[in-house]
Amino acid sequence: MKNAELNQRRQQATPRGVGVMCGFYAERAENATLWDVEGNQVIDFAAGIAVLNTGHRHPKVVAAIEQQLQAFTHTAYQIVPYESYVTLAERINQRAPIDGPCKTAFFTTGAEAVENAVKIARAHTGRPGIITFGGGFHGRTYMTMALTGKVAPYKLGFGPFPGSVFHGQYPNALHGVSTQDAMNSLERIFKADIDPKQVAAIVLEPVQGEGGFNVAPAEFMQVLRTLCDEHGILLVADEVQTGFARTGKLFAMEHYDIKPDLITMAKSLAGGMPLSAVTGRADVMDAPAPGGLGGTYAGNPLAVAAAHAVMDVIDEEQLCQRAQRLGHHLVEVLQQARATCPAIAEIRAQGSMVAVEFNDPASGQPSAEFTRQVQQKALQEGLLLLSCGVHGNVIRFLYPLTIPEEQFTEALGILSRALGE
Repeated sequence: MKNAELNQRRQQATPRGVGVMCGFYAERAENATLWDVEGNQVIDFAAGIAVLNTGHRHPKVVAAIEQQLQAFTHTAYQIVPYESYVTLAERINQRAPIDGPCKTAFFTTGAEAVENAVKIARAHTGRPGIITFGGGFHGRTYMTMALTGKVAPYKLGFGPFPGSVFHGQYPNALHGVSTQDAMNSLERIFKADIDPKQVAAIVLEPVQGEGGFNVAPAEFMQVLRTLCDEHGILLVADEVQTGFARTGKLFAMEHYDIKPDLITMAKSLAGGMPLSAVTGRADVMDAPAPGGLGGTYAGNPLAVAAAHAVMDVIDEEQLCQRAQRLGHHLVEVLQQARATCPAIAEIRAQGSMVAVEFNDPASGQPSAEFTRQVQQKALQEGLLLLSCGVHGNVIRFLYPLTIPEEQFTEALGILSRALGE
């Protein structure tokens, strides 16, 4: 089977709205390596968009799924429950950076987790309003499209969107948005759009994913928490991309002195299996009536088994510490590349959530074109990289945290050459 032939079939059989980045088709994968149907090998620095912090087919994850497969694959937890769901909720409640007693509900996708966090927040507060931020990405369902702060490609042609959603500015030093500017934008929303006493929640990513790996300043988190407390607003941390050791902590919110009321998670929670969760203060989580939360596949037993294995692997292989070390090494390589690559505008990192932003050296404007060139050059040498950012001018690095040292070094060599050229 050839890639070109499969591409032709894909275009005939599937809609163009499902955008596909690569022209090659996966046949098998292991840890940080992918092989396509023609036998070509690539180092995977995309990891299924931050889903594979524990790598492709980690032996412990595979074994856990196989064991569950022999028992049962589905009962619908809301019909016939099972212990593994309860135990996983207990494990996450123990580790989540939230004040007081916690509870956790499981779902299937990241968007579903965020959507349910909105439902829970509205049920608890009795208020309609939700505030999110420009550059934020929260999903592709109608509610989460409304929350997302980026039009193309996510919102094109899909409106109108659910109401009572307002967007503030997210701090971004490179683009001239300070913490004070961001807080001023929230004050403008309170004056022009909605009374703060009508706002149920402020939802944000501690590190924006699609938005370009912009890290929320500690000061911003502090004043946001104070603002929420003052007006009885819930603070919701969307950790779908930042969770499960990526930033050097199990959750990115552990880097801050303050705690959110709700956390959404998905992606690397189950090592490639579809599973998401909302964890929050017990009194908040209990607001919806029985039957108000759930879903046919929510907390699927195979995915739950995988998640238990992921939690074990993160601890046993010290992936939080490894994320710090690998990220530090990558940042050093990017800083060295600055000498020969004047297009590098900024390097941002929290653990192994690392990004580099490119501007045209002549005009100082964001350069999506240069970003594409770096991606193409790297791929020619067998390194798969992902772009992001509102202007499409950022490369984000999402390698499995289990990547072998030798392969990581090889990948950084390819990256250095791509930037140098």
